[in-house]
Amino acid sequence: MLIHLSSWPEIDARLKTVKTVVVPIGSNEQHGPTGLLGTDWMCPEIIAHAAERQDEQLVVAPTFNIGMAQHHLAFAGTISLRPSTFMAAITDWVSSLGRHGFERIYFLNGHGGNVASIEAAFSEIHADWSFAEEQPPFALKLRNWWDLPGVMSLCNRMFPTGHGMHATPSEIAVTQAAYPDRIKVADYAPKIAPVGPIRDALDYRARFPDGRIGSDPAQASPEKGQEIIDAAVPALLRDVADFTAEVLP
Repeated sequence: MLIHLSSWPEIDARLKTVKTVVVPIGSNEQHGPTGLLGTDWMCPEIIAHAAERQDEQLVVAPTFNIGMAQHHLAFAGTISLRPSTFMAAITDWVSSLGRHGFERIYFLNGHGGNVASIEAAFSEIHADWSFAEEQPPFALKLRNWWDLPGVMSLCNRMFPTGHGMHATPSEIAVTQAAYPDRIKVADYAPKIAPVGPIRDALDYRARFPDGRIGSDPAQASPEKGQEIIDAAVPALLRDVADFTAEVLP
């Protein structure tokens, strides 16, 4: 069940039997000269929606598609939230979903730059309940889609060189599988992008002129992307089932 394509009575009825919700979360930021700006929110959405088509009991929230991407702001089209704004928005999403009765809120993340802020938001949420000396009525979980069991090992086998850290062939391939009419090509120079630290936007643009970090996205293909999706979906369903089965104190 996709929340945004459902009516409130449908969600109300589903909550009588299902207390877990998956929130795809990512970022709208540059992904090199050929990667779609939405790559980091599209990948978790693609995987979560594919999982929902396989398991009609799975509830998927609307995608949280703007994240913490200040280091990409020197590239046109990037939209970023400040960490404090991002954390406040996550808190409100959790409060909204928890108010309706969801007891397991599972964030499927697509942007590494979000991780620290999401975890900090979780800490703030837990702190509020701890200072109030109350048990929160929900549990929270963060999982990067590439950390689903078996996914990264598959990507490493597919792309033993030039996988890199940003604008990777694996994430580009996932979007190509879902949006084959949006595939773009470019002459990459160098073939494999440089690597280095990530700081502010101008420093990033100077170090990585075309936006890539250590990657060769030319290796991506829709076929490889579909193979990654096919591995991620059952891994996600198992991970969500395990999270749902956890016993709260």
